[in-house]
Amino acid sequence: MHLFYPHLCLECGTDLLSSHTVLCSDCENNLPFSDLFAIENNIIEKSFWGRTKIKAAGAGLFFTKESVVQILIFELKYKQNKKAGWLLGRIIGAAVQHLNRFNAIDLLIPIPISVKKERQRGFNQSIIICEGIQQILPTLKIATLLKKQKSTSSQTQKGRLQRSEQFDQWFTLHQAHLIKETNLLLVDDVITKGATLAAASQCLWQGQPNSISIAAAAYTL
Repeated sequence: MHLFYPHLCLECGTDLLSSHTVLCSDCENNLPFSDLFAIENNIIEKSFWGRTKIKAAGAGLFFTKESVVQILIFELKYKQNKKAGWLLGRIIGAAVQHLNRFNAIDLLIPIPISVKKERQRGFNQSIIICEGIQQILPTLKIATLLKKQKSTSSQTQKGRLQRSEQFDQWFTLHQAHLIKETNLLLVDDVITKGATLAAASQCLWQGQPNSISIAAAAYTL
């Protein structure tokens, strides 16, 4: 099987890697880890000030174009490579595992995607990342309570005020009673401007949770 379907590291091409991952140990150790989860009032948290209330936020890796992180995201979203997503999730799980800022999390809330995109990809990439987090933190449950209400593909061309005015049109919350007085971790693949996560957070507050924190696989520099 290895002769016809070689299992190679996505970065360096070596075949010296375990079957459950997509990077060899050397390439995984050389990933651009951010350490943002451990830093209070970090750059991600500040980006949400005045937009939505969050307890803590961070990202496991820094994202730049033509980098191994871009390859991992591309493999997950467009090549249905779940192993890439599980790796990204494990990075988040390992980063928050021993941090007091994240030790009260009850539920993982993946950012939803449109029905059309989910049909095309076969899955929601944020759920796959959540599954990777569960490999490190198995007591956490995934709750797919947010539903995508409206396409946000054109939001990148709008200012922050315009995007904020349309927050209530992006998502709907189902079975809101399930998150009352809980501590939530909202999970996405990449944070760029944070508009999607801010809108999702605003929607989740309708369910009256105790707190909402944010975790992404990568943050765009």
